[in-house]
Amino acid sequence: MSPDSAYVTPAGSADESSVPVSPTTLGLAPKVLLHDHLDGGLRPATIVDLARESGYPDLPTEDPVQLGRWFVDNANAGSLVRYLRTFGHTVAVMQTASALRRVAFECVEDLAADGVVYAEVRFAPELHLEKGLSLDEVVSAVLAGFADGQRAAAAAGRPIVVGCLVTAMRHAARSTEIAELAVRFRRDGVVGFDIAGAEAGNPPTRHLDAFDYLRANTMRYTIHAGEAFGLPSITEAIGYCGADRLGHGVRVIDDVVLPPGADPAATSFAGAQLGDVANYVRDKRIPLEMCPSSNVQTGAVANLASHPFNILARLRFRVTVNTDNRLMGDTTMSRECALLAEQFGYGWADFERFAVNAMKSAFIPFDKRMELIDGVIKPGYAVLIG
Repeated sequence: MSPDSAYVTPAGSADESSVPVSPTTLGLAPKVLLHDHLDGGLRPATIVDLARESGYPDLPTEDPVQLGRWFVDNANAGSLVRYLRTFGHTVAVMQTASALRRVAFECVEDLAADGVVYAEVRFAPELHLEKGLSLDEVVSAVLAGFADGQRAAAAAGRPIVVGCLVTAMRHAARSTEIAELAVRFRRDGVVGFDIAGAEAGNPPTRHLDAFDYLRANTMRYTIHAGEAFGLPSITEAIGYCGADRLGHGVRVIDDVVLPPGADPAATSFAGAQLGDVANYVRDKRIPLEMCPSSNVQTGAVANLASHPFNILARLRFRVTVNTDNRLMGDTTMSRECALLAEQFGYGWADFERFAVNAMKSAFIPFDKRMELIDGVIKPGYAVLIG
């Protein structure tokens, strides 16, 4: 039975080793991250530095600790639209090639330090043109930073592979241009395409020309869907737009009918009834880029206890664990995994399965995925499982 088709291991199962699952030990586990925004992961101290260098006057504070808290407090709005407003400050200080390269480098450094062995980091090039950079210059600067970071991480004994997703803003009209940009840089580190931004009023079908272009050029893509707008956005993303993955995809749970009184933390959901959309997502093994903390912050779910992650995992959907925006959530991959372990009783075998799910869903060639699964992920968890 393949890893993503197996049930999640019940808490306390016999294959768990004596190594406890904790935020500290989770940092040792090889993790795979598919959904992380570059402009949502800056270090607060870097924002302060870049604001001073660029003359940006509008930071709420220049104290890095207070600034980090400001981002988290304002992201805890229970609204995707309000959550997205916090990006005004990070994007504002990412308008030069040097700033973009620094932020990209530090992103890789931070992920590697957290035990991430493969990451796809996304950003919207169209948001970084205010000081005269071209789209190509923006992408080149970010890719240079990613390359710098990977070399530094390898030298430090924490190797990581990072791919770039270029994102088009769903409320704008540049998606085809950004799709062409993705294809143009596909040999240089861009592995895929995405659309992001407020879902309500901005359906993915507005960007069909971009998706047609990507398919014609055999380029992979994901679509933010099923976060704020619900099941119809998932239907459009997969049915009309042909998404390879779903960014968040939380609201696929709206097409699942559970037995009366079902506990979201249960180890089995026998008797659950899946609708046509949910069956399609599961049958096609469409990966769900789930971001637990972020989903609570934006109001996609009420709290972690009611998050559908566990239900979908037990029902054999291809779930993956992601950070979304590390700055706004004051989070890391280790923290996201720790929260899930505490809430749903997961052990090392479960986190191995989630990492394999993600690696199998990555937008790099099959042989590269298998190298990481067989050469890094499985051996890493074998040490922890014992």
